[in-house]
Amino acid sequence: MDKKQLSNILDEIATLLEIKGENPFKSRAYKMAARTILSESAEPKELVAAGEIQKLKGIGQALSEKITTLVTTGKLPYYDNLKASVPPGLIAMTRIPGFGPKKINKVYETFGIQSISELESACNENRLAELAGFGAKTQTKILQGIEFLKKHQDRHLLHHAETAAQPLFKAIQDHPKVIRAEIAGSLRRKKETIKDIDIVAGVKNEDAAEVMQFFVDLPEVESITGQGTTKSSILLKHGISADLRLMPDSKFPYILHHFTGSAEHNTALRSLAKKQGLKVSEHGLFREDEQLVPCENESDIYTALGLDYIPPELREDTGEIAIAAANKLPKLVELSDIRGILHCHSTFSDGANTIEEMANAVKAMGHDYFGLCDHSQVAVYARGLQPERVVEQHALIDELNLKFEGFKILKGTECDIMSDGSLDYSDDILATFDFVVASVHSNLSMQAEEATNRILKAISNPYVSILGHPTGRLLLNREGLPLDMYRIIDVAAAHNVAIELNANPHRLDIDWRYCKYAKEQGVYISINPDAHSVQGLADMGYGVGIARKGWLEKRNVLNTLSLEKITQFFDNK
Repeated sequence: MDKKQLSNILDEIATLLEIKGENPFKSRAYKMAARTILSESAEPKELVAAGEIQKLKGIGQALSEKITTLVTTGKLPYYDNLKASVPPGLIAMTRIPGFGPKKINKVYETFGIQSISELESACNENRLAELAGFGAKTQTKILQGIEFLKKHQDRHLLHHAETAAQPLFKAIQDHPKVIRAEIAGSLRRKKETIKDIDIVAGVKNEDAAEVMQFFVDLPEVESITGQGTTKSSILLKHGISADLRLMPDSKFPYILHHFTGSAEHNTALRSLAKKQGLKVSEHGLFREDEQLVPCENESDIYTALGLDYIPPELREDTGEIAIAAANKLPKLVELSDIRGILHCHSTFSDGANTIEEMANAVKAMGHDYFGLCDHSQVAVYARGLQPERVVEQHALIDELNLKFEGFKILKGTECDIMSDGSLDYSDDILATFDFVVASVHSNLSMQAEEATNRILKAISNPYVSILGHPTGRLLLNREGLPLDMYRIIDVAAAHNVAIELNANPHRLDIDWRYCKYAKEQGVYISINPDAHSVQGLADMGYGVGIARKGWLEKRNVLNTLSLEKITQFFDNK
């Protein structure tokens, strides 16, 4: 059992306890343990073998014994019995945005509601409006949450899909009968959510059946939903569907291009090809006389059509074909262009690692600076820093910076934007930071005009350097604030405020669709992992993928600047 699996079980136990109305401290202990396990560099098996589990923060003897049982046997009677005592439909309800375990318990105890469909019927019949602690507004929000769930129920977060896809892809790629293989589909295009996994491979015709059998027999497979010699479909234990398509290797470039998509990009490309007397499909690129135009790779397909090679991330029919025809495609930002990492948390607030541990990890990645941004005082749930703690933290940072050469910890804060657009710290406190990330964490149900004005007021504060995760969205969980992002980008440009592209794969906020406009307006995008542990620093890769999707180049990304230049940018604020 790896740390992710263990963490998920501990999280589920916490949720089950909440649904049953158990002592909230007990539930909180399991949630904290889940986060602690996930933030550890060592796997649970190693921690158990070394007797280190009970030494971890927040894990006492009773919890340590349960974790040990889970890790060594793969089972836990306490968990099994708890799960059996709660109808499975109640667990499913926790996926409804804004409908927490306490409310789930209330409707279950009052009406005996055990499924989302029963809950929806009760709301439509207006049965929840009179329930204590609910009301008509809550009932409406529940219905909106159910609609949101229906809309996104077949989609998966980018990092979940990538985690599920990698072992499949590696197994196919390493198979001796496979000539070449690649992940295709929306995963290759770095979409923020993924419907399913597509893998394409080139093989000899006589080897197709063997490769397909190998694919459907992989240990990650939960069930087979279709099997043939050119296409097989499976359902993974992760709950994600995956397809493998096989073709003779000579056709590999065509199927890779076709099944990478997007459908809109492919349609636009077919239209261009038709005007040139060509036809492009998964079977090949053909002239009018049906003669195949031989292509060794995707780049050859684009060259044959008079285009520069279009990176997969840009294939969304947002003007990339015309720009490629004019040889003006941008040189997209690379992970290697990043010079420093901003907006991370430490044990001073709700992080799992100390400032020194986080800084050393960032330095080990080859970066020049690390921007610490623990929560501000109103975020009591995240141990937000009172002013005296800010002073204490800054003194520690000064002390740590004496140890570094060619590297610096920058003093930042993730300062809450209040409902009226004011900031959680006064200006005299904000002035003590090197930079300020202003973010929303509360009151996310505002209407568009009010929400937009709230953000505009915040970024007009002269101490704000970066607008953090603008909408506050959580992908597949909540929509976030309904902002007029074009107005916000315009005002950010006027006040020289950067906008964050939060690289946490649950957020990926700012939405990539607005990055191109920000680029045109000269607004820096800051790719920040919002890391609460050393492991969270790796999320930068997802952020860079989304930045590429938003047409961003190195020059458009704030933290590609050197330490000297980014310090100058912050000082100019």
